[in-house]
Amino acid sequence: MVNLVKGQKVELTKSNPGLTKINAGLGWDVNAFDSGSQFDLDAEVFLLGDNGKVTSDGDFVFYGNTAHASGSVEHTGDNRDGAGDGDDETIKIDLSKVPQNISRITFTVTIYDAAVRNQNFGQVNNAFIRIYNPDTNEELLRYDLTEDFSIETALVIGELYRHGGEWKFNAVGAGYQGGLEALCRAFGVNV
Repeated sequence: MVNLVKGQKVELTKSNPGLTKINAGLGWDVNAFDSGSQFDLDAEVFLLGDNGKVTSDGDFVFYGNTAHASGSVEHTGDNRDGAGDGDDETIKIDLSKVPQNISRITFTVTIYDAAVRNQNFGQVNNAFIRIYNPDTNEELLRYDLTEDFSIETALVIGELYRHGGEWKFNAVGAGYQGGLEALCRAFGVNV
């Protein structure tokens, strides 16, 4: 297993020949001293073309659209409280079914109703993404976010991308203000 740092890129399929199915587990904890409204963090996936935009709104997979039409990406459901250890939300990916016009699969996390609830990622600890083989449960890579995103309400955690016929992973770790709407606009989803 590879532990990544922000900005690090690693081979995924080249170093794991025959790998076509992977799961992306995303997790987080809310700071214990925060009071007020319940936190509801949501994982989303944007399937992007070469221009960094979705080719249609269907390329946005989240709790309201849990499967891509190609069958390549499936969101397994919304965890509304993040309680417990391990993965809070899981994305299943079949790399063999990703349409050829998709060059990147971007993983994001947002805080539901962050502005109304006066919440941000500075109040969240231990955020991570891990990529693992669902057949063997072998963890292939992990990226733990260590930055303090004290004003951000959306994060781009990482992305899978095609390079020379293989899939690689990039640990992005970028924060955004404006929540899910800002991400949708950035990636070309109609809001």
